This record gives sequence, C-alpha cells and structure tokens, in this order.
Amino acid sequence: MNILKVNMNAKNRITIPILCCLIIVFSGCSESAKKNRKKSKYIYFQEYGEIFHTSFHVKYASDRSLYDDIVAELDKFDDSLNPFKDHSIIAKINRNEPVQPDSFFIAVFNKAMEVSRITDGKFDITVAPLVNAWGFGFKNSDNVTPELIDSLKQFVGYEKVRLENGTIVKTDPRVQLDASAIAKGYACDVVANLLKSYGVENYMIEIGGEIAMRGKNDKGVCWRIGIDKPMDDSTGLHHELQTILSICDKCVATSGNYRNYYVKDGKKYAHTIDPQTGYPSEQDILSATVIADDCMTADAYATAFMASGLEKSKEIAKKVPGLFYYFIYVQPDGTMATSCSEGFEQFFAE
Repeated sequence: MNILKVNMNAKNRITIPILCCLIIVFSGCSESAKKNRKKSKYIYFQEYGEIFHTSFHVKYASDRSLYDDIVAELDKFDDSLNPFKDHSIIAKINRNEPVQPDSFFIAVFNKAMEVSRITDGKFDITVAPLVNAWGFGFKNSDNVTPELIDSLKQFVGYEKVRLENGTIVKTDPRVQLDASAIAKGYACDVVANLLKSYGVENYMIEIGGEIAMRGKNDKGVCWRIGIDKPMDDSTGLHHELQTILSICDKCVATSGNYRNYYVKDGKKYAHTIDPQTGYPSEQDILSATVIADDCMTADAYATAFMASGLEKSKEIAKKVPGLFYYFIYVQPDGTMATSCSEGFEQFFAE
C-alpha cells in the first residue's frame, strides 16, 4: 500500500522520474501497471525542494519534468506572501510602504476575510503582532504578560484592515498581516493550476503538510493519505497512523496541537494562537483534518477549527458547502475520540 504521511523533510532539488510509487517506502508495481505504462508517453515524476521555510513534494504524470516551472511559480508566490523577505508584498504592507498587491496576495487576503467572517474571527490574518510576541516555538513565552497581550489586541482584528481599490487600508498603522495559516494551502492550488495548464491530469502536491490531489497515482488508484494519531511527542520523530484516506480530486489540510506546544508550570499550551484571546488555544480538538475542493479553503478552516473547539467547529462547518472534517479530540475524562462530518466516510481507504 502506498501512503503519503505529511510529515516530510525534503531538502534540495531531487527530480525522480519514477516507475514505482515512492511515499514512505518503495513498493512493487503490478504487471497491469507496467503494461499500461508501455502504452502511454507519460511517466510519474517526483520533485522535492524547499520553499518559504518548508518542504514541497510534487508527484505528477507528464512527458517531461516541470521542476523549473514549479520552482519559478513558487518563487513568485514567495515574493508575494513571505513576511520574512524584505522585498515581499506582505512585508512592505506590514511596514506601511506603498506597494501594489498582486493576484496571489489578493486571492489570499479575500479568502482570509471570508473565513474570518464565517468563523466570527477565530481565523484572522491580522494575528501577526500576537504571533511575533510569542515567538517561533514560543521562544518568547517567558516575556509575554497580560499587559503586553492587551496592548497588542488593540490593533488585531480582521475588521481593522480592508482591500480598497487595489490597495490595503488599515485603521491603525500598527496592524500587521500573517498569512502563514493559509499561504501553504494556496501555494498547493497555485502549483495545481500550473500543472493543469500543462495538461497534467494526475498529480499530488504537498507543501508543508497541505495536499492537493487530482486524478490517480501510478497504480491507477486514488491517492492514499495517512493521518497521524495524536502522540505526546514534541520532537515529531514518532508516528503512528490514526487512519488512511483515499482521495482523487480533493484537497486536504491537517492542523494539530499535539506535537506543537510548550509547557509552562506543568500545563501544555497549543501552538495555535487564538486571535481573540491573544493566547495559545486551549480547545479540546487535538487534530483537525479538512477536505475541500481547494487547498486554501482546507488550510484556513483546519487552523480556525483548532482555535474554535469541537462544538463551534461543527457549527462553522455547516456554513461551508463542500467542506468535510475529521476531528480527533479529547473528552472530559481525558480519553481521545473522533468525530467526522456527514459524507466523510467516502474518503476512508478500504
């Protein structure tokens, strides 16, 4: 069985025109697959690399490698939405410098505003000041005080920024944007659109754990995606599958708090910052897997659900047509349980 687990550490460029499916392990190809391949000019390529501080993995059927085109498109995306690049569009907006948003930025911003309204602000692109205060991996947690959080919350809130006549308008110049909870998903969509423009009908795109899929893999079946079982392991080195999904023409995003957390005074704090409280979320959901038609939508809601909790997330999901969820959550007695939306059963692998 070929399964993709989304915790990958791909580095540097590797282009592999493969004849057997490589995900976690190599597995043999069936005789029927070999015969079918002889009739087709297409072979499956795998491309690995790094973009905006994470890895990408693209597998697709084509008559040639599209690696250079994929990287060029991702580089343009990076120049738009990477807040750590001084010349990026989002960095200039955060510094209140004059800049014209491009199509990448506008698409992400509009989707972020839509999700913010539907989730009542549990998803918020203006969360950047709070994220920066806590620091990557909560390295600044000892310096965070209630007074600091209260001061920062004055200029956090999606209603404090808008897109007007192609320009970002802020109610306060201290408002800053952070698209990290949606950008990787949209990057998958961007690569998917690129591949489709070249006539590619079978592909799997994974960027930082978000995945877009179309068609079938090299064995002629839907793509297999593994969902990790929540484990008390902040290193991320140990994995055990909770379930396996079989997906042809959808996108998947998973957000989880069980590996990314910090401990203070014996209490665990999740990596998801609640933009309304200013603190790490303390909700009951350990892992939220979302399936949608586009990866940007799946990515945004997976994050929003982590900050919303089980019951509120279920209500939010009802407002979004074509969205499916699979939650792993902790019950009051400390045991784990699962909950999925109606119709999610179609995605479980047999």
